[in-house]
Amino acid sequence: MLRFHINRRSFLSSSIALGAFAAVSRVPIVGASLLQDGDTKQASQKGIKKVSKTDEEWKRILTPDQYAVTRQKGTEPPFTSPLNHIHQQGIFECVCCELPLFSSKAKFDSGTGWPSFWEPIAKENVREEVDRTLAETRSEVLCARCDAHLGHVFNDGPKPTGLRYCMNGVALKFARQKKV
Repeated sequence: MLRFHINRRSFLSSSIALGAFAAVSRVPIVGASLLQDGDTKQASQKGIKKVSKTDEEWKRILTPDQYAVTRQKGTEPPFTSPLNHIHQQGIFECVCCELPLFSSKAKFDSGTGWPSFWEPIAKENVREEVDRTLAETRSEVLCARCDAHLGHVFNDGPKPTGLRYCMNGVALKFARQKKV
């Protein structure tokens, strides 16, 4: 395991920079427009009430694979998720707490083997943390409601955002849009 040592001055200056970035990143982005008319779940949930459970509670409601990915920050093998092949209109929700995360309108085939999206339904429904677990620094994506590990976001996606939210399919569930 790699360990990083940081002195107090570096920690404080990086914390201030991170705080400034967090304040700027709260500017609304395109997203709520991705919901279809007739969607019953609220897309943007400002003031999201946190869901907190013990490990034993999570183990009772999740499959072993879902638990390993969402609660232990695992990664499913590429090209194994049935969500890769879903092309119907609908919403991809957090498997742990059902918070709406991504619309099928923002889904694209990235060729990576994981479901990929160019933006979340609402920026406030996901949060990002710095992930230094591999040799590279990445941006981990978590559910804003229950802190489930979802995947990572990269800057090599398509227009209009240029982002690729590369998600573990086992961390999501698909809710097909009801026909109106």
